[in-house]
Amino acid sequence: MTTSHAHRWWALAGMWVAALALGFDITIMNVALPTLATDLSAGTDALQWMVNAYVLVLAGLMLVCGALGDRYGRRRLLLIGLALFGASSAVAPWVDSAAGVIAARTVMGISAAIILPVIFALLPVLFGPEERGRAVSLTVVAVGLGIPLGPILGGWLLEHFWWGSIFLINVPMAVLAVVAIAWLLPESRDTHPRRPDVLGGLLSTVGLLGFVYGFIEAPNRGWSDPLVLAAVALGAALLVVFVVWEQHIRDPMIDLPLFRQREFLGGSIGGVLVTFGLLGLLFVIPQYLQLVLGHDPLATGLRLLPLMGGLVIGAPLGERLAARVGYRAPVAAGLVVLAAALALGATTSLDSGYGFVAGWLAVAGLGIGLALSPAMDAVLSALPEDRAGSGTAIAMTLRQTGGALGVAVLGSVLAQGYTSRLDITGLSPAVADVARESIAGGLAVAQQLNNAGLAASASAAYVHGMTLVLVVTATVTALGAGVVTALLQGRKAPQSTRDARDASLQRR
Repeated sequence: MTTSHAHRWWALAGMWVAALALGFDITIMNVALPTLATDLSAGTDALQWMVNAYVLVLAGLMLVCGALGDRYGRRRLLLIGLALFGASSAVAPWVDSAAGVIAARTVMGISAAIILPVIFALLPVLFGPEERGRAVSLTVVAVGLGIPLGPILGGWLLEHFWWGSIFLINVPMAVLAVVAIAWLLPESRDTHPRRPDVLGGLLSTVGLLGFVYGFIEAPNRGWSDPLVLAAVALGAALLVVFVVWEQHIRDPMIDLPLFRQREFLGGSIGGVLVTFGLLGLLFVIPQYLQLVLGHDPLATGLRLLPLMGGLVIGAPLGERLAARVGYRAPVAAGLVVLAAALALGATTSLDSGYGFVAGWLAVAGLGIGLALSPAMDAVLSALPEDRAGSGTAIAMTLRQTGGALGVAVLGSVLAQGYTSRLDITGLSPAVADVARESIAGGLAVAQQLNNAGLAASASAAYVHGMTLVLVVTATVTALGAGVVTALLQGRKAPQSTRDARDASLQRR
């Protein structure tokens, strides 16, 4: 695939727009949930699925979509994904039920499952090794900025327009991306396509959906709930069968030998850990800022800007370090910096000022940016160009699945920490149940009963739960830094070694 230098970067700019919009959609729903609950008479379960439908489908379908891009054309699949994304975003504002919003979010998740792996798969096709690091860094920044920008944009839109505006904002971005990609991006695909692995696609999709669904439901239903246990067990069993099937089929959907490549495995683990740390932060900090400190949605989003600032600084720094000393140093250093920031954040108290919170958020963003770009570049460096889609989809699926499972586990940690410290003395059983459900429930009960003591207890209990979440996240991230250090090479492999490895993978 060949195209001019200028056209490559303009085509990539179109993909950045799409990546930014997808980042928005991961978090923009969070600030709109109270409004949707009122306007659509949506209950707690419906609100949770407005958020989770997107993540669940995204994690479940990326493997299949990456393989489809390699076989049928990445540009074609990217345009289909963007069209679906724009159409579902245009329809969502006009539905009049929670079920309609959930359905639209499901289609958006399908679109994201198509778009994300194809975008990253195109980077090694468009750019050689000397430019790929920069392209990866800028693309990671686009996706990474979208996640914390979601609450800011959502808060501003809700202050000035109705809830449907959080979806309509995607439409012009999708149109702009379609025009740029259709005009500037040539087609690329696997030059020796494999036969479709229909059974492998079915096993991986159903297995991932069941496994992630069980973990998403666990914090609400309990880990001993029969539905949770059945979903996790079924999903795990199907994924095991999928791996066995992939080892015996002539044309597997994924290249399992990739996991023997240290760059691929180390980069994938690094990406999972960074995603785990980022989502752990975004799981607890917005609620702390909004419910404990009392900021409105827009002000809450704006107070996440230090995290974005650190990310913008860290990503190009990680790219430059990777170009000079290889992937190990920036990925491991980024994880260590992130772990240190999370550990510092765990000392946050009710009396901590925002300056303290802003400081450790900025350090966390620096660590995330430092590690994430080189981790993704390490994955891409291990992939033959023809298999970039399926290989990238594996890494992206691991990241999204790890993030979803991590949030489920962290949700249980937060709930346990909150309920263990909440003082419900004197409350009736029914009222106490509402207060124990979440800090929002505790503060609502306190307001209705004019009980300042309960409000103070709910805030203190939440901070305790947040501390536990940050300690767990910091510990996992720090331990992961050691694993990544052992896996990634200190220097990039010579070009001759990479060419020999690519030829070996292509013969499989």
